[in-house]
Amino acid sequence: MRFPATCWWLLAILIGMTAAANRGAVRASDPPNILFILADDLAWSDLACDGHPWHQTPNIDRLAADGMRFSHAYASAPICSASRASLMTGKTTARLGFEFVTKDKPGFQKIEGTTLLQAPPLTLNLPLAESTVAEHLSGLGYQTAFFGKWHLNQHHGGYLGWSPTHGPAAQGFETAVEDFGAHPYSWKRNPVKTIERAGEYAADSMVDQVCQYLGKKHQRPFFAMASSFYVHTPVKTPCQWLVDRFDQVIPQDIANRKQRVAYAAFLQTLDHHVGRMLDALDASGQADNTLVVFMSDNGGHPEYVSNAPLRGSKWNLYEGGIRVPMIARWPGEIDAASESDMPVVGYDLLPTFVDVAGGAVENVDGVSIRGVLHGESVASDRSLLWHFPYYHPERGYKDAKRTIGIDDFRVSQTRPQSALRRGRYKLIWFAEDDRVELYDLESDPGEQHDLSATSAEIADTLRRELRLKLKSMNARMATPVE
Repeated sequence: MRFPATCWWLLAILIGMTAAANRGAVRASDPPNILFILADDLAWSDLACDGHPWHQTPNIDRLAADGMRFSHAYASAPICSASRASLMTGKTTARLGFEFVTKDKPGFQKIEGTTLLQAPPLTLNLPLAESTVAEHLSGLGYQTAFFGKWHLNQHHGGYLGWSPTHGPAAQGFETAVEDFGAHPYSWKRNPVKTIERAGEYAADSMVDQVCQYLGKKHQRPFFAMASSFYVHTPVKTPCQWLVDRFDQVIPQDIANRKQRVAYAAFLQTLDHHVGRMLDALDASGQADNTLVVFMSDNGGHPEYVSNAPLRGSKWNLYEGGIRVPMIARWPGEIDAASESDMPVVGYDLLPTFVDVAGGAVENVDGVSIRGVLHGESVASDRSLLWHFPYYHPERGYKDAKRTIGIDDFRVSQTRPQSALRRGRYKLIWFAEDDRVELYDLESDPGEQHDLSATSAEIADTLRRELRLKLKSMNARMATPVE
């Protein structure tokens, strides 16, 4: 029997509505686990799945093959603590007043060299009054766990030490494991031996803890944050077999070759750790009901990576400093091998996680990107904002490169600046001389052609918006040196 075309059309609609209803019912009754893996200083162009010519990242590539890659994902800040504070709260660094890195004591930046402006006082701790993603999810019945790098409190008992009053346990995490793992930060206390055998890696206690947690029987859905110290400096590896491998494949004539050989080996270690976590999740039987998000906290270090085709690097607001790799996998919810060019930012994660957990959140700057995860078309005309009223580097500023280009392979002078992206256009405002630069990221992702003069109306519009947003957020500003 043949059905008329209209019948097939109606049948398709009914099937689609039924599937959507069933999917919604599953979400409502069975909220997913959430595993958030945060890398440190991983560049936007670092991964093999993003086209890097010699880096080997098979486990992260597998995650991308099973989920969605974001080509326009952004960190909330070009530097560690500020970025983490923002994603932890869903608020911009401007609103938080947390725009730089934590220190061991209060005060002001001490810069080697003369500067025109004085940066705001250092922020040492994420305020307890702020509601973190862990606190929101705990309120929705989730178990919460944190492993690795916190960097949101005044250094306690040594560099990066957790504070008993402002560490993860005080910010909503039921399980909190402070551990450097096998990262070179731990080598003074736990020296590692050279590893020559191919395929062998140093044991990593931090990753072990994550895997044990993922493998446990959970009575409630969990939110686990695995905050890696990789690929942050010092870039050193005991895996001589990896160094030897990359020494054979990396071109001889590239800039900073020695550092980049070491970095390639270091990055593959991060990939190995990600693979172990994903394997543990698979073995637990919970992978099909777990949203996994992988992201970096800021752009790549200029002495170790090529951020090309993007301009800039970690520490500044050009694309190389804030655009980062991001991947999301959620079986049955996110299409495999999919890609989104929707601009998203770190402070979107809290409202997204709360949304998929069945809740809602107010008074944050981020928005839920759950619809994007499902492949839906959403409005792309909102503005993303960054605010960095500091100088960098503190030590060596006077001798750092004065300009910022593409693949300088040197640390450059970063001066107080803020940025706004709306649609295809991005405006950067430089506080020292009240100057702006405007770029069309669609045609000029490397930010090589400043349009502030030729497209003055667009520049003025974005400049006014940026100024009003910063004012409404009570943003702290760098002020003239007296």
